[in-house]
Amino acid sequence: MPRELPTIVVIDDSTEVRAVITARLRLSGLLEVVGEGGDGTEAVGLAFQHQPSLLLLDLSMPVMDGLEALPGILAVSPATQVVVYSGFDEGGLAQSAEELGAAGFIEKSLPIDRLAGELLAKLPEHHVVPGPRARPAMTVVADPAAHPPIRGRDQQVLDEHLERFREVFEQAAIGMATMTLTGSIVRANRALSDLMGCKPHELVGLDYGRLTSGRGDLLDAALFDITRMSADIVHLEHDVSDASEKRKVLATLAPVRDSRGQALYVFLQVQDITQQRAAEEELRRSEERFRLLVEAVRDYAIFMLDPHGHVASWNAGAERIKGYSATEIIGQHFRVFYPQEKRDEQHPEFELQQALRTGQYGEEGWRLRKDGTRFWANVLITAVFNEMGEHIGFAKVTRDMTEARRVTEQREAAAAAVAAANEQLQRAAEEQRQFLAVTAHELRTPASVLGGTADTLSRHWSELSADDRTRLLHSMSSSAVRLQRLVTDLLTTSRLDADSLRLRPAPTSLAVLVATAIETVRSTREGAGAGAVTAHLEPDVQVLADPGRLVQAIENLIGNALHHGAPPVEIRIGSARGVARVEVTDAGDGVPSEVLKRLFQRFSTGDGARGTGLGLYIARELARAHDGDVVYEPGTPDQPAGTFVLTVPLVPDGDT
Repeated sequence: MPRELPTIVVIDDSTEVRAVITARLRLSGLLEVVGEGGDGTEAVGLAFQHQPSLLLLDLSMPVMDGLEALPGILAVSPATQVVVYSGFDEGGLAQSAEELGAAGFIEKSLPIDRLAGELLAKLPEHHVVPGPRARPAMTVVADPAAHPPIRGRDQQVLDEHLERFREVFEQAAIGMATMTLTGSIVRANRALSDLMGCKPHELVGLDYGRLTSGRGDLLDAALFDITRMSADIVHLEHDVSDASEKRKVLATLAPVRDSRGQALYVFLQVQDITQQRAAEEELRRSEERFRLLVEAVRDYAIFMLDPHGHVASWNAGAERIKGYSATEIIGQHFRVFYPQEKRDEQHPEFELQQALRTGQYGEEGWRLRKDGTRFWANVLITAVFNEMGEHIGFAKVTRDMTEARRVTEQREAAAAAVAAANEQLQRAAEEQRQFLAVTAHELRTPASVLGGTADTLSRHWSELSADDRTRLLHSMSSSAVRLQRLVTDLLTTSRLDADSLRLRPAPTSLAVLVATAIETVRSTREGAGAGAVTAHLEPDVQVLADPGRLVQAIENLIGNALHHGAPPVEIRIGSARGVARVEVTDAGDGVPSEVLKRLFQRFSTGDGARGTGLGLYIARELARAHDGDVVYEPGTPDQPAGTFVLTVPLVPDGDT
């Protein structure tokens, strides 16, 4: 009677691996496969059910891995010889498995045709009873064409589950480990053990969740994402609980999968980010302090714009200066702060272009508040770039300079007033000097004539003929009139300057006033005889004027024409658009162009020597005192002499 074969249960989460192992064990004729399962929980149940001689136990499995299941298997089936079957190098795993009660450790790199023999070697001697059934004829394949070699294909399946990172990683500066799908460490490098404050072998078999300072839930969630959600990379950050000093690490979990995409185990990288996080935290605190500082500043509007000019942040100073709350303005384009004329010429967009081109743009100008009022702003716009050099927006700082501008304008106005006053004083001093020179000049001749004539008459009266005496007396009379005219001009100028000239306007015939002025000129000025001055006094008009003052103005215009022009002097009167006109024209060459700008100024003389230079000034000021004016109209090439035109209001209807 054939002897019974030792029984075995195969546990591996990969259905491909289980199929290959089960088939080869059965074909070996050395073992009887009585059950198979895909995780540690099923392993415990099958061990209790079958009480097998052997149990081939995979290490990395979901739900419960091999090391976690091993004590439970031995508890329900103490006689079972449990052999750990793993794609990981032995390292400290064999020792960990032995400490948990395993009978042996076999790497998946073992050729598949040697597996049955290696398993039998793990049984006690009284179980190793291979009989004739141990080598059934079906173990030998007679027709290779019909049955291709099975070893190469099976071994390839197993090789996929060998550790993908067999190369030595002990010298790596970053912590590395391989873990089961439930988080048990099966291999760790020195960098990881140094980071955790222990020896590498002390980490083997340890649940990585115990190293996360109580955040095993993070590890469970990461493994769930890998095994159930097919995640390829999962990151978790935690403190290191057993380190001599508090450290923060970033753990990166990446599954190693078979050709069907099923996770076999997890590759772990652990990086010390203590300094990085400390720097980030300091940066965060610094940014928070800066944010609080910016938000607290009330004298400056400090805010951010996105690359297109839309408001992205807002501080208390911006709200105080511009009147908008953050909820009202964030998202709007910053052109709303500019007057319409600046928007029309796209000045806000120009500012951003300049800031982007040169890094910064600054200016002062008018800006608008929410209520539409204007304020004078000092503006600085700075282009902002991130660490990669990408343009991410603009920082804008605005200060309300309205009060400072007002003070500056007042200061400038005061300085201008002082400068104007100084200029006026200098002009007054120059006019005073000129006045004294002109007065001395104008007084000297008539005074000399009066003095000399009076002395001649008193000493030689009897010796002079009647004609000589008459001629001398006429000279004295002309000099006296000249002095009188000078005194009158000076007195009138003084009153005009002091704004103390009193007019007594009354309706008056303009023709009468012109005729009176002509007679006065003829009687007081040499060369003003009947042919020297002609008048056209029709049609007559009524004016509202002080007769004496208006006659004085007309006299000055006639005297100026005789003095600086050439006879005959022609006078015409008329009216147009509610004003009366007196036109005075002579036969001279007109006013030189260099004299035009100062023609009506005080003490301005055309030849620089003759006259007081007050005649035209007085004529214009007297006309203006009557709400009229005196202007000069240049001549033409055919008639070069220009015309002086005096205008005064006509008598209103009903006042005549």
